[in-house]
Amino acid sequence: MFTGIIETTGQVLTVTEEGSSRHFWIAAPTYEGQLKIDQSVAHNGVCLTVVDIQGSQYKVTAVAETLAKTTLGTWMVGMTLNLERGLRLGDRLDGHFVQGHVDAVCTCIEAESVNGSWLFRFRFPEAFGPLLIEKGSVCLNGVSLTVFEVTADAFSVTIIPYTYEHTTFNELAAGDALNIEFDVLGKYFLRSQQLQSNWAGAIQ
Repeated sequence: MFTGIIETTGQVLTVTEEGSSRHFWIAAPTYEGQLKIDQSVAHNGVCLTVVDIQGSQYKVTAVAETLAKTTLGTWMVGMTLNLERGLRLGDRLDGHFVQGHVDAVCTCIEAESVNGSWLFRFRFPEAFGPLLIEKGSVCLNGVSLTVFEVTADAFSVTIIPYTYEHTTFNELAAGDALNIEFDVLGKYFLRSQQLQSNWAGAIQ
């Protein structure tokens, strides 16, 4: 479980394939001495397990399902990633509950500087439309954000200067793909409504 509040960024050092899986070595100087084997770290919103550590560098592995459902299949050496370690019991929840289980890939369709902040607009698969509400939460590349101007397949967010400077949003441009995770509370509510509807239909 994560919060969508990015702790630091890291850089992809190597990418190797083994069967249908892909291994990544990540450089994260901020995490030196802070990680352990089997620990979960969110990488651009994707929860991956640390499997090896060498100083300020560590290794994670992505399986075929993860590569197919996220942007990990396009990761290259030198790429910068948003990083967050798992939430600890008792920590402040400054963002929202994020699982690190990416639902889909969305596309940036607009990126604009607006009086010291930045406006971004994204298009996402319309099937996920019921999971977004005006002023609700969404996780984009691991960053917890509030959405507005929500339509059936698009929404906007505003990025403050601190977030822009300390995450990969400062590299984002129209046409770029991002990992998107919708609010888990919305998923449970929608599922509950569907099950109640099915149950009511079954007893009529």
